[in-house]
Amino acid sequence: MDPIPFARPWVGGEEEAAVLRVLRSGWLTTGQETLAFEREFSAFLTEGTATADPVWALAVNSATSGLHLALEALGIGPGDAVFLPSYTFTATAEVVRYLGAEAVFVDLAPDSYNIDGAGLESALAGGLGPGIRPRALIPVHFGGFPCDMEALNALARRHGLAVVEDAAHAFPARLPGERPRWAGTGGDAGVFSFYATKTITTGEGGMVVTAREDLARRISLMRSHGIDRSIWNRYTDLQAPWYYEVVAPGYKYNLPDLLAALGRVQLGRAMELLRMRESIAARYDGAFADEDALILPPRGGARHLYTLRFRNPADRDPCIEKLRNAGVGTSVHFIPLHIMPYYRNRYGLEEEDYPESLKRFRETLSLPIWPGMSEAQVDRVIAVVRDFLRRT
Repeated sequence: MDPIPFARPWVGGEEEAAVLRVLRSGWLTTGQETLAFEREFSAFLTEGTATADPVWALAVNSATSGLHLALEALGIGPGDAVFLPSYTFTATAEVVRYLGAEAVFVDLAPDSYNIDGAGLESALAGGLGPGIRPRALIPVHFGGFPCDMEALNALARRHGLAVVEDAAHAFPARLPGERPRWAGTGGDAGVFSFYATKTITTGEGGMVVTAREDLARRISLMRSHGIDRSIWNRYTDLQAPWYYEVVAPGYKYNLPDLLAALGRVQLGRAMELLRMRESIAARYDGAFADEDALILPPRGGARHLYTLRFRNPADRDPCIEKLRNAGVGTSVHFIPLHIMPYYRNRYGLEEEDYPESLKRFRETLSLPIWPGMSEAQVDRVIAVVRDFLRRT
């Protein structure tokens, strides 16, 4: 019986044709294809929404790069505190440390996978140590299920915090609230991931979006070595001036045309890909709705992950093992950062300091949910889980 991987990208003839077009163009790195991807992504986020503000979209080689650039553009540095959930991937915190700032972890809201506003208030009220000042908040839209950005923005404004949304899981998801807006557009900046497992993919890559022109200009400068003008066409345009100046010690974070071409096709299919994920999630929901041993994920959002929570955490690992033996890939999202050796040792943290994050880690597994899964594959995953529950 063929294995069912945890994730697989859904690409076809259109993606192949787009990549071949770039391969045959004679220009593979950042150029007109990437600029078109940025324009189209911006248009997607602004059309039919409540905001008339322009949204700059800046393509980068990873969401990690995008988070780093967004924080750098906000002036985050040594002596600054950046608040973020412990329950996230390491990229969210490591970019804070790149800049010499301090990561301050916040627990999850009860029975949620997203950051706890009350916990953030407590962290702000508790003091940060001598010379440390609160500067920014990174809410993470876990699994594609958006945070309440209206509440978090109100809290951030009261405390003078900039807000950078980690929307790596959250394209295309709508923010809750009366105003129709997309996740990633609710703060000072938002960052999306196009990694191979994400809801649309360029293989590797990401996009930073912002309605602030000052941030857009700084990010554009710093993603390409801190050079004061675009040099993308200087090897192909015979009229392009050869002279440029380095005005800041920037980074090598640009997205090549070869990957942007793939992203443009995926962007055009974003809602189709979302519907495929929703269909799989609906089948899982229907199959597991009556299982008292499980807590199902919230509905809606981008459906990047399908998480099962076991009321008895001791059942989680044996179920993963049973699925593995049946050829079904799974994952665990996430191992909390506060129990990772680096952060535990740097900040003197204990496992129980963030009880909701620890509880969610111990009780959760993620099932396969990717466009292109056949009904037979979904049914096979369901059958293995239900057989495990019956035997347990």
